[in-house]
Amino acid sequence: MNAFVLTVLVALAAWAWSNNLRARELALAIAAEACRSVRVQFLDDTVAISRIGLGRGRDGRMHLQRVYTFEFTSDGGQRHQGQIALQGLTVKAVHLDHPDGPIVIAPDARR
Repeated sequence: MNAFVLTVLVALAAWAWSNNLRARELALAIAAEACRSVRVQFLDDTVAISRIGLGRGRDGRMHLQRVYTFEFTSDGGQRHQGQIALQGLTVKAVHLDHPDGPIVIAPDARR
């Protein structure tokens, strides 16, 4: 019985790690695309998770919700922050704190 429980725990840990890696790669691609679309420079080529939790989706099921942050510059001097909200592996919103005013990119508008 102990070997079975250990196997299940290892499998769950591997699944969680893989799922988090896919979500981070998605957020990284979305951040780069959002910066290109508004003609700003994506800095450091990285995103960092700032929030994680559970929430109900439109389908009524519980999903993991993550918010990633990233930095960009419009003039090469000042750093500004952006956020990407994911529900599961679905992009809910992208927000850039642009110096000329906040920019919110809805998932429909990006594609």
